[in-house]
Amino acid sequence: MIGSRAEKCWRAEGLLRAEATAVWAFAVRNLQMATRNVFLLFELLFWPVVGVSTIGLMTRFLALSTEDAAFVLIGQMAFSIVSTCQLDVAYSVIYDIWSKSMKHQFLAPIGIRHLTIGSWTVGILRGTLVFLLTGGLAAWAFRINVFDPGLGPVVTLLAGCFLTAWIVGVCVCALIMLFGGRAETAAWAPINLVLALSGIYYPVSVLPSAAAHVARAIPLTYFLDTYRSNFGFPSAYPHAALTGFALSAGYVMLSHWALLAAVGRARRTGLLLKMSE
Repeated sequence: MIGSRAEKCWRAEGLLRAEATAVWAFAVRNLQMATRNVFLLFELLFWPVVGVSTIGLMTRFLALSTEDAAFVLIGQMAFSIVSTCQLDVAYSVIYDIWSKSMKHQFLAPIGIRHLTIGSWTVGILRGTLVFLLTGGLAAWAFRINVFDPGLGPVVTLLAGCFLTAWIVGVCVCALIMLFGGRAETAAWAPINLVLALSGIYYPVSVLPSAAAHVARAIPLTYFLDTYRSNFGFPSAYPHAALTGFALSAGYVMLSHWALLAAVGRARRTGLLLKMSE
């Protein structure tokens, strides 16, 4: 009995180590690509800083109140965080298209989960750095301290941004596996639509009725609503954070199923080989 338990524990430990190693391999690859390519640093430093600076200056020009300025700046920061993180997830497939090595990746003993979680891990790291950088800039230049609500609300907002980025990034990977390299532009297009519907610069209530209904199906809508309630804006949704996490869990599973199905189709149609030539 004791030997059987020890053997089960040993097997479980071995499986866990193998899972962690596969995830870490993709994380290291994305991290190396991000640090070696100077242009990728623009995603981390240049564009987030420019975004917060321009939006912050616009709030001064319009003479917005501190609360209204915080509303808009929080949206801009969420935009930068989600955009940066989701690109890391999308790059997990795009890098292989650029290097013509798609078939080699899927011949390796790895699963979809290793691919997405590993790249998402680097996205979380880079997204956190973007938040700290833009949050510090907002506090220094515009006297709006987005860290005031405390650790709990900050972690909830970041979790919502990262989950939204993961979902969109996986969907982008699925589109690329379905349509090939010509769908590469999807890495930049869908996230802008998602963020626009989430109300990054305005309340969802100002959207047309049909668009507002779509916005209620986007997890980030609820996380922004929860965080902004700490700056004097009444929450528009009961239990907004819980709703956001519930939607995120469903979309994470659905998006991974879509990617798995897309990879299977690419194998059957030969598109996987065409993207490797």
